[in-house]
Amino acid sequence: MPAGGGSRSALYNACPMQALLNTAVQAARRAGDIAVRALSRLDQLEIRAKARNDYVTQVDQAAEQAILESIRKRYPDHAFLAEESGRSGENEFTWIVDPLDGTTNFLHGFPTFSVSIALRRKDTLEVGVVYDPCRQELFTAMRGRGAQLDGKRIRVSERMELEGTLIGTGFPFRSNTRWMKPYLKMLGSVMETTAGVRRPGSAALDLSYVAAGRLDGFFEFGLEIWDTAAGTLMIQEAGGLVTNLTGTTSHLESGDVLAGNPKIHDALRALLTPHLNGAS
Repeated sequence: MPAGGGSRSALYNACPMQALLNTAVQAARRAGDIAVRALSRLDQLEIRAKARNDYVTQVDQAAEQAILESIRKRYPDHAFLAEESGRSGENEFTWIVDPLDGTTNFLHGFPTFSVSIALRRKDTLEVGVVYDPCRQELFTAMRGRGAQLDGKRIRVSERMELEGTLIGTGFPFRSNTRWMKPYLKMLGSVMETTAGVRRPGSAALDLSYVAAGRLDGFFEFGLEIWDTAAGTLMIQEAGGLVTNLTGTTSHLESGDVLAGNPKIHDALRALLTPHLNGAS
């Protein structure tokens, strides 16, 4: 018996959490394998437009089904919120799933896409996994236990000011074209102030890169919760901040995301918020 009630409680809480993370990792790898195998037959895929510049293929659906099957095998009572199949089940534990984040990249054979899986207990993110199947890089996080890349601890960058930073972003699309004018002004300000801007095309990977210090900050409008849930926990556990552009923590609901280490987050917010009044 562990010495002291606190140690016993920590052991009890840690073991189920590791099992949940292991389940998410296995599901993400399975989905990633499905996507990579399909790269050699992109010309044979059936593509359906969900909205303008927003596509889904049978690969998205097959990858999502593989994830749900893997998790349900171990946790049949848990609920799901998945990009393609929507919400299912009622439970305090909800798995938030994006089976293929970066479908447009995938359809062009552009090797930047990912699988994103998060577990939320009531309103608290507990586990996050983002898997890049092309590079076979695995980003993981557990609440209170840090974030890792391929088993090694990661931290956000240590930069203190915007000069010299590398910032990630995503362009407004779908129904968020109302943000285009203010976004272009924001983009101009960031380009003038930093060392560079990158738009790889997978928000889940972008947020993971912030957690790993590969990007110093990130901002985008109109994301969905399955794009950002796992990456949010990754950044928080790596010592960073994730909010909406006004600095509140409602970004999972609003879809407007600003991330970085605390200094860069605040500096980016000061740079971007003067342009917010341009959206209507």
